[in-house]
Amino acid sequence: MIAAFGFVGSVAAQNLPTLGDTAREDLSPVQERKIGEQIMYSVRRDPAYLDDAPTIEYLNKLGNRLLEKHPDARGEANYDFQFFAVRDGTLNAFAFPGGFIGFHSALILTAQTESELASVMGHEIGHVAQRHIARGIGGQKQDAFIPIASLILAVLAARSNTDAATALLLGGQGLAIQRQLSFSREAEREADRIGYQFLKDADFDTYGMEAFFGRLQNAYRNYSDNIPPYLRSHPVTGERIADIQNRNIGQRYKQRIDPLDFYLTQARVRVLQDATFQGLSDAKIFFESQSKAINVEARIAAQYGLAFTALKQLEYDKALNLLRETVQQIAQSPQLKHWLKESSAFASLEIDIHLANKQPALALKAAKQALQDVPLSRGLAYQYVDALLANQLTEEAAVFLRDQVSLYRSDSKLYNELAKIYATQGKQALQHVALAEAYAIDGNTEAALLQLDIARREKDVQYYDLSVIDAREREWKERRVDEIAEEKKRLRLSGFSFSAGSNNGSQDANDKARTIDGDKNNNRNQNGSSLDGNGWIYGGSNYGNSLFNNRAGNWLDNSLRPRADLPDSRIPASK
Repeated sequence: MIAAFGFVGSVAAQNLPTLGDTAREDLSPVQERKIGEQIMYSVRRDPAYLDDAPTIEYLNKLGNRLLEKHPDARGEANYDFQFFAVRDGTLNAFAFPGGFIGFHSALILTAQTESELASVMGHEIGHVAQRHIARGIGGQKQDAFIPIASLILAVLAARSNTDAATALLLGGQGLAIQRQLSFSREAEREADRIGYQFLKDADFDTYGMEAFFGRLQNAYRNYSDNIPPYLRSHPVTGERIADIQNRNIGQRYKQRIDPLDFYLTQARVRVLQDATFQGLSDAKIFFESQSKAINVEARIAAQYGLAFTALKQLEYDKALNLLRETVQQIAQSPQLKHWLKESSAFASLEIDIHLANKQPALALKAAKQALQDVPLSRGLAYQYVDALLANQLTEEAAVFLRDQVSLYRSDSKLYNELAKIYATQGKQALQHVALAEAYAIDGNTEAALLQLDIARREKDVQYYDLSVIDAREREWKERRVDEIAEEKKRLRLSGFSFSAGSNNGSQDANDKARTIDGDKNNNRNQNGSSLDGNGWIYGGSNYGNSLFNNRAGNWLDNSLRPRADLPDSRIPASK
């Protein structure tokens, strides 16, 4: 990362160095992906996560473009990279195991060109392609195996609390941590080199990397000077800039026009990063200034941003008028009109305006047209369901979602939506089967098995439902056995030891099962298992506690794997 590390995949076919047996032996690509999925399960529940479909779609489109000419960067397991954003005022990006790459909102807004943003993305992909976490774990054999949890938590803590990060690092064996970060400094240089090549091969302006690093150097002077040099997880920015400058010698400068969706994404992020009264006022002032820019794409994005701001300020008529003016201007431009069928941003905003303004019929009409124009947009599919439900077309929404889950089997959000619809229809067995699928996709096999058990005991369960439940249960129990074995191996290598709790947390899971069924009186917190070593606690009497009290700690919820006994607002109670 710019101040962290990332993981997964060998890219030998692209002339990138392959790893020795140590990395493959200590942490397989499959294990890396599972760790990443477990972390992302908690990240998506954090308020800082930007759950904005147009933004997510743009970031993934940009990432896939960088990966297009380097398919082997996806690794042996052919990982599906996922790119996302979080609300954070610091300039940073980070990679989790298994190909999950996040960007702070401030970084997205600071990028002055798409090439600058792509340069950071290429750097993060470089971490993933080189399997830096697996290589780090291999090196830990000489250092009594630093716990994976402490490293990842320290990286997350560094997002907003450098003191907490330093404390975590110092608490995890100082000499070993220093050796790990020494490796990370080399990993940063390696990721720079690979990211530069990705940027060049995808026909981006490589000078964008140099320019953005320079801006990072100025920004870091403000908030990272107090970090002890030996604990910095990245080399001095000046050294990295010099390396990129040397690579740019002899390269021709590319005059590249940034696409409209780059500016639209920045407009959405600017509004979403701070939805307070002052934040929206500041965004409005910015867009009013940007509307006078020479760049036509910037002017259009400014007007779009004003419409989005008006929506957040509950000025629905103003928002709709501004959006229609923007769409009309684009439709009249031969160079830009294709964006109306390539970007979901315009239709998404129109649907949101109609739904917020209690105009369900208009929202449904807009959603139907949007799916015809941009049929591959997952965000528009979710909004179409919202529009159907707003029009009380519950069964039509259920049919649509069943079709969608058959096409996109790895989309947990679709299963969650389907579970909510089944709950409103009183189809309790199907509701819990759908929730089980969602949990399994998110990597929480334990909770998925629990949902299957609840579904089997529901009065409305059908014979076909039971056959599905039995098949899924066999599959997931085998998966859970493998997960437990992997967890024990990781913990053993990390120097952890198990100490028995009251019942290994099974009472917590049973309590949640009863809570899901509506018996909230049984929602008790029981002591689960704990882990000895370096003070990390797993389970305990208060499952709401985090390892430390800040946003990064809350993401991990006392464990690297999501616990079935953690409260989850997405679970609709049975009736």
